[in-house]
Amino acid sequence: MQLTRASHKPNTPSKQPTETFTGTVHMDPIFTADDGSCMGNNVCFTPGARTFWHTHERGQILTVTMGTGFVCSKGETPRKLMVGDVVHVPAGEMHWHGATDKTIMAHTAISLGSEFGLTLGLLGGREVC
Repeated sequence: MQLTRASHKPNTPSKQPTETFTGTVHMDPIFTADDGSCMGNNVCFTPGARTFWHTHERGQILTVTMGTGFVCSKGETPRKLMVGDVVHVPAGEMHWHGATDKTIMAHTAISLGSEFGLTLGLLGGREVC
């Protein structure tokens, strides 16, 4: 069993990743399982910021904690996210998620598996489904 207090991985600074996001995103690592089987992050998207298209080896669980945003799976219409919503993205499903153009959105992301999947980036300079 692994217990993490205060929703932040000890001695780990916040990040502003750019390699898998568009716009400004702040990410606080919560935990990485000792066996590498999953990891958790608190992620805050500024207005218009989103992930690139990507997959997760064994899926992902998102819990929206602040603001409003969108999540979209390949070939589907983007779905609005609000505080309290929980999303399960199945293993290998191509998707993106992030804030609306006018609001911030934060979520806790639990990524299952040891590897972040294929990242395709933006399509036509903008996230589309």
